[in-house]
Amino acid sequence: MNIDAPLLPDTGEPGFGIYVHWPFCAAKCPYCDFNSHVRHQPVDQPRFAAAFQSEMGWMRQMSGPKTVTSIFLGGGTPSLMEPATVAAVLESISRHWHVPEGIEITMEANPSSVEAERFRGYRAAGVNRVSLGVQALNDADLKFLGRLHDVADALKAIRLAREIFPRMSFDLIYARPRQTVDAWEAELKEAISYAVDHLSLYQLTIEEGTPFYGLHKAGKLLVPDGDQSADLYEATQETTARYGLPAYEVSNHARPGAESRHNLTYWRYGDYAGIGPGAHGRLTRGSQKIATATERRPEAWLDLVGRQGHGMIDQEELGRDEQADELLLMGLRLTEGVDLARWQQLSGRDPDPRREQILLEHGFIERLGNSRLRCTPKGMLILDAVVADLAC
Repeated sequence: MNIDAPLLPDTGEPGFGIYVHWPFCAAKCPYCDFNSHVRHQPVDQPRFAAAFQSEMGWMRQMSGPKTVTSIFLGGGTPSLMEPATVAAVLESISRHWHVPEGIEITMEANPSSVEAERFRGYRAAGVNRVSLGVQALNDADLKFLGRLHDVADALKAIRLAREIFPRMSFDLIYARPRQTVDAWEAELKEAISYAVDHLSLYQLTIEEGTPFYGLHKAGKLLVPDGDQSADLYEATQETTARYGLPAYEVSNHARPGAESRHNLTYWRYGDYAGIGPGAHGRLTRGSQKIATATERRPEAWLDLVGRQGHGMIDQEELGRDEQADELLLMGLRLTEGVDLARWQQLSGRDPDPRREQILLEHGFIERLGNSRLRCTPKGMLILDAVVADLAC
């Protein structure tokens, strides 16, 4: 693999991605409902790497021969993996599918687990894009969010990422308790000043089953209400656009050409193989679209892989209506919108003209010529309702 190969251009096609889930974290954040687990004994990384490789063989049988357009190592905290583990995973992907030089290979990392030597090891293995879980740029809010790093750690990680990787993104969470629009705008400007070319900006949501859910239900955790959240969202769109990182998806912002290729595969409703504990996938087999899911519990997944060669616990054939709904749900998140011809081919019908007209008149959607349909910024605020209306 030529790690210095220039990044291939975005063709606008959905593509075929590989997602590998590393399920372990050093600590569980109180807002997090992802499939992540804390282990107080060292993880047997060679055993997990071998299990990933085994499951890839199964997924390769399902997918058939494919050209990979992006790889994403997510979690959990993938930066807890040894560089040798990452190298083994990427080498295995290359053995099972065609991996051209210059595709995007992203790895998530937490600032608390960043070391220059490990970053250089990941780069040597082939990673060319890192996504840092910064989450806030003040120490009080980092402590509230249960993060193990402080701002100094975050800035060190950002500097290292800029030095070592061709592309870098980081995440921030907003709509935090008592957060004002002015304070958030200042934080965004600071974030953009670090020569960042991509930001993922998520509203804090209270998910059932998390510590924050219990606190919120007991009245001990107050978050901005609907109007305040809408003001913060609108400030997010205005500030990022003003400083050259416009939204290309509801929560993602990039300089032109720096969009996440892997996430575009999801939103353009492409195929992707989900490898590892709790990973989900979408694979096309002939005229069928198969939704896949693996066992969530890491040790149970390992046991399943050992017994049957993979950790798959669910394979669901999606009907054309289900595929059309998923295409709409994912595609309307993008500023480029949905390919109407593709949606019509899957659903077997045109959008309901009456419903579409109502949404057009209210300024929630717009047509891009005759070929695409997208949400307006106003429509993005009520995206779920717009999707539900159009899918009927």
